Amino acid sequence: MFAKPPLVLALLSCMVLVGCQKSGLPTAGRSSVDPQAPHLFDAMGDHHRPVTTASPMAQKWFDHGLIWAYAFNHGEAIRCFRAALKEDPNLAMAWWGIALCNGPHINNPSMTAQNYADAWEAVGNARRLAAGASSVEKALIEAIATRYAPSAPADRAPLDKAYAAAMAKVHETCRADADVAVLYAEAMMDLQPWDLWTKDGKPKGQAEKIVAVLEDAIRHNPNHPGALHLYIHAVEASQQPGRAMAAADRLRNLVPAAGHLVHMPSHIDVRTGKWAEASDANQRAIETDVKYRQIRPRSGFWNVYMLHNRHFLAYSAMMEGRRDVAIKAAREMVASVPVDWAMENAAIADAYMAIPYESLMRFGLWDQILVEPAPPAYLPITTALWHFTRGIAHAAKGDVKAANAEHAAFALARAKLAPDAHMAINPAKNVLDLADHVLQGEIAFREGKLDGAISHLNKAIALEDDLQYMEPPDWVHPGRHILGAFLVSAQRYSEAEKVYRQDLEKWPENGWALYGLATALGKQGKTAEASAVEKRFKAAWARADTQLASSCFCVAGE
Repeated sequence: MFAKPPLVLALLSCMVLVGCQKSGLPTAGRSSVDPQAPHLFDAMGDHHRPVTTASPMAQKWFDHGLIWAYAFNHGEAIRCFRAALKEDPNLAMAWWGIALCNGPHINNPSMTAQNYADAWEAVGNARRLAAGASSVEKALIEAIATRYAPSAPADRAPLDKAYAAAMAKVHETCRADADVAVLYAEAMMDLQPWDLWTKDGKPKGQAEKIVAVLEDAIRHNPNHPGALHLYIHAVEASQQPGRAMAAADRLRNLVPAAGHLVHMPSHIDVRTGKWAEASDANQRAIETDVKYRQIRPRSGFWNVYMLHNRHFLAYSAMMEGRRDVAIKAAREMVASVPVDWAMENAAIADAYMAIPYESLMRFGLWDQILVEPAPPAYLPITTALWHFTRGIAHAAKGDVKAANAEHAAFALARAKLAPDAHMAINPAKNVLDLADHVLQGEIAFREGKLDGAISHLNKAIALEDDLQYMEPPDWVHPGRHILGAFLVSAQRYSEAEKVYRQDLEKWPENGWALYGLATALGKQGKTAEASAVEKRFKAAWARADTQLASSCFCVAGE
């Protein structure tokens, strides 16, 4: 398996949750529809792959299943493929689809015993019916057969490699087939999930090949939902995420019923400075999720993506300066996690439950932070970050003694972490080391120890820059916003200018850094440059409900 925990939202697996219907999220009313019955959703786009069947309904169910597979809703896809088999029991490709969707993917590399049993059964049935299939269908069926074994192996890496190699052969003979290209690219991505690029955006492993295969698929079918989806993931952590901007724009409204595909353009939006578009994409995705949950109140792993949409909205709205939207999304995300599930799966839930405190800190709501109740003891990361944000709040309010007391409590909470505790993708220790330097820097600043404050922030920034890529990032409050505010306060404007420019390279067009840069330029008498940046700030802050006097509320502006 993988040295890292199943990434992302991935085992935010919040989850294969007991079902968000137990939470405080809106459900758009209850449906009388059987919650597990196959359902032909409207607004599924028009992607079509002809398969060997005489039944129009079997074909339609197959198409919907394939689209859901490309949207990473594998449970829904399997329901569609099984519905196709009821229309045509001899449809080999429906069994192929069931086998495909029981396998690992970049957001969940693990398989259950039931997944293995279902996949192996599907492979056997697909092979049994393959005689009447087309040549490419036979090739796909034989390829998927290499992905599984009769029972779960101790290490499935050889099976994943065998499947990727088999798909390479299918792709070699079907280069104009966009579906084959997408399936091949995904097989390669599964070999290095969320690990295609170095921390400075250089390719690792088969990254360049994956990108080339997906670009070729898009050339053959510019509106292929799977190609557009995977292409965004394939390049988002690279040095050129903007090359997926056209793909993101085509995907925005391509499959309106699939919330994850509606959300996906935001991964490129935040990497290219389109923060408002990122927020809008996630708000639309959340609206789609509400409708979906009316039909599927218990949505299995798809709940991961629903929570991810709110998490992402909280982050992008923070960067837009939209306080109310960010805090609401953060609180709704946490409220959607059933308490019993969080207790039983604390190691997973713990990585995400502090987002409301982080949202309050972002907007300088110190008094609200200080009345937030303590999190339960079974969430040590959340508890540590609760103490961290309380320490920041006390420091910002000038109470250094209380800030130091919270720093001590923060250290005690950190000591309770399991050695292998993780955030979404990074070791929790790395993130909390970063937080420790931020808090010490804030305290030093309030004590008038500017050099010490700057030293701690520089260490925090080095740790932040060294974090493994993830969206939203495992640290949502850029350290350069704090350091820049310290430097402006100390009238070290040229240094502040450099810090803000560095931040804008990492997070383009974010209003916090633009505000700080405009201030630093103006203070140096660079009037024309300051005016140009001020215009950019106003555009970035067009929907904000927050007025800035500094790039961080921890420092009072002039």
